[in-house]
Amino acid sequence: MLLICVRHDTSFLPSRATIQFQANGQRSQMTRVFSSLLHHFTNILDVRCFIFILSAALVACGENDSTAHHEIPKYEATKPFREDVIIEKEYVCQIHGIRHIEIRALERGYLENTFVDEGQMIHKGQPMFKIMPNIYQAELLSAQAEAKQMEIEYQNTKGLAQENIVSQNELALAKARLDKANAVVKLAETHLNFTDIKAPFDGIMDHLLVRNGSLLDEGELLTKLSDISNLWVYFNVPESEYLEYKMHHNDETYKKVQLEMANGNLFNQEGVIETIEADFDNTHGNIEFRATFPNPEYILRHGQTGTIIMNIPHNNALLIPQKATFEVLDKMYVFVINSEDKIEQRLIKVETEIPNYFLVHEGLQDSDRVLIEGLRKVQPGEHVEIHLLTTEELRSNLQLRAE
Repeated sequence: MLLICVRHDTSFLPSRATIQFQANGQRSQMTRVFSSLLHHFTNILDVRCFIFILSAALVACGENDSTAHHEIPKYEATKPFREDVIIEKEYVCQIHGIRHIEIRALERGYLENTFVDEGQMIHKGQPMFKIMPNIYQAELLSAQAEAKQMEIEYQNTKGLAQENIVSQNELALAKARLDKANAVVKLAETHLNFTDIKAPFDGIMDHLLVRNGSLLDEGELLTKLSDISNLWVYFNVPESEYLEYKMHHNDETYKKVQLEMANGNLFNQEGVIETIEADFDNTHGNIEFRATFPNPEYILRHGQTGTIIMNIPHNNALLIPQKATFEVLDKMYVFVINSEDKIEQRLIKVETEIPNYFLVHEGLQDSDRVLIEGLRKVQPGEHVEIHLLTTEELRSNLQLRAE
């Protein structure tokens, strides 16, 4: 009820006038009242009096309208839920053949012949290169002749020693000279054999770095050979994830990995983590892991790159929707509705993420009610009403939005 009294000097009115009216928020009724007042005061009041009455009435009307239309906002919320999930973690990797060696010339000489070609599959013991053997053949013949001479001298000395013509020391010296000559023969044979370069294992040949007729120095690089029947795949793991792996290293699930190739497809063989390097890289805080993959079809080659995928199980993980979170200065927060239905801002720590959800490490309990809409419309301490979604309703809602 709004009471407005307007008093005037008795020279203007025969008696005091009191005007009373009801302000109930109805604009049509107010319009009728003001029309009547305007007509009345046009004859008996000045303009200033009417303006005062009009202002007071509008203020009262606005207060009643605000009270009548104020409603508590209502938003959707949910509770964190627990579930067994598997997290895929990816690491850039380098692929190496289990054996990758350089084939070098063991002797100096001209390259006489090449029996293999680039990219060819080579088998153990297969001839690859031939260095001109003439000099080494001559050295072998010379050594063999010297050894034959020493053999004759030894036999003569042995006969004389049996007749006590020469001492046993002379016989021992003759035997030593024979042994030395035989060793020279073995050395000459080895040098000659080094002119035939054969494959030490099965593998694929790399570039030919020399051509027939080239003069080779001892130790000169001819080509490279890669055994890719099995692959060693190296990838760097951050320190925190290394510690997590070591805590579960007896779990075979943690040791099995997959390899995504450069074209985005998964390699058709499963790998196993076999070893970890000794030291951390202090520059980047990483340590190198090595996984072994079988490569029976020789699809992958030495030097390729890819992505290692580790499937890490998280049992009974606490999950919340990603849309329920917001960041402030690189820290993650959610709005929690307390027992008084008021908003609280809560700091949380996220362990990792999966599509549409975060795995919460700390900051929330199973019973907490978390706001999932209107995050930009509410403030801490504000009273709200919520529609609490079940886990099934939440999944359905997120699935529809994703589609």
